[in-house]
Amino acid sequence: MEVVNILHMNTGDGESSYASNSLLQETVIQKALPVLMHTIKGITNHDLFFSGDQCFKIADLGCSSSKNTLMVASSIMDIVIDMCKENNRKPPKFQVCLNDLFGNDFNTLFKMLPDFYAKRKKEKGENFGPCFVSAVPGSFYCRLFPEQSLHLVHSSYSVHWLSQVPKGLESNALNIYMAKTSPPNVFHAYGKQFKTDFTYFLQIRSEELVCEGRMVLTLVGRSVADPTSDDGCRLWELLAQSLLDMVKEGHVQESDIKSFNVPIYYPCEDGIRNVIQNEGSFFLESLTTFHVNWDPPDTDYINLNDSHEDSTHGENTAKMVRAFTEPLLTSHFGESIINELFEKYKKHVAKHLINNKTRFFNFVISLTKK
Repeated sequence: MEVVNILHMNTGDGESSYASNSLLQETVIQKALPVLMHTIKGITNHDLFFSGDQCFKIADLGCSSSKNTLMVASSIMDIVIDMCKENNRKPPKFQVCLNDLFGNDFNTLFKMLPDFYAKRKKEKGENFGPCFVSAVPGSFYCRLFPEQSLHLVHSSYSVHWLSQVPKGLESNALNIYMAKTSPPNVFHAYGKQFKTDFTYFLQIRSEELVCEGRMVLTLVGRSVADPTSDDGCRLWELLAQSLLDMVKEGHVQESDIKSFNVPIYYPCEDGIRNVIQNEGSFFLESLTTFHVNWDPPDTDYINLNDSHEDSTHGENTAKMVRAFTEPLLTSHFGESIINELFEKYKKHVAKHLINNKTRFFNFVISLTKK
């Protein structure tokens, strides 16, 4: 599986699109804003970034194609402008570089730009400096920008995706990710691939950022070292179970499941800290954590008695997962199984959420280039 050519969110604005099913990511972005604000405050207090007619250069890596993308850009510019006011500085020009893989729906983003520019100008008036938005397609596991050209790198819910499916997963049987029944070598292979990818990610970003440039990364992780914890693998185990249901009905071959593994990794805190320390290009300014429900509007996480198997929470979670997995699944299993697969998946998720209110465990990391 060539991840760089296959991986992307569902395109367009239809019922199964990422644009229509990105509330989870929006919630995560909002929860990470305090860290982003604190990080930008450190930049705006630095004379190096605001001398003369400076252009403040931002890269959003793994930007995808919903309204969240431009919300992030707008939030960053608002924070910079507010901080400049506090420091009696003239707001800079902005260059916003939106990056994602080649299959990303950049056209949807481009169609949003006229309204984005108009809204910014109406809200900010004279404080709205020139803003130049561009797309930079390609893998963030490769060099994307000239040396020392960026002031701020932002990435939300992207760095947990791997550059490739780890090698040596033949023994993972009918699992599609790390699972409670996976043998130890599978955990090792996934961990090794994440270490390799994240190390290289840091190395190439250090080349692209100016001295003392900043990064804010938000990614899914797990709360404990044990890779079989529910917050580390349960979502994928339920998807594997749905595929096995399709095997029983004769719609999917066992051999196809055995040859499919998801190129994603949810690290623990020690794993993240160790890579940052060993790679050595960045100071770790902060590492904070927070939880988000699989279905953010699900308020039944406190009172379990309010949950029921035919609730909308299973359906909402299934739509969210479909929005970011369908291209991967289609490339391996074909299009014909997708609708039925996610019908089964939503039932498995709803049943799980009755008694096990599993959440996404998230890291927000603020880094400064040495």
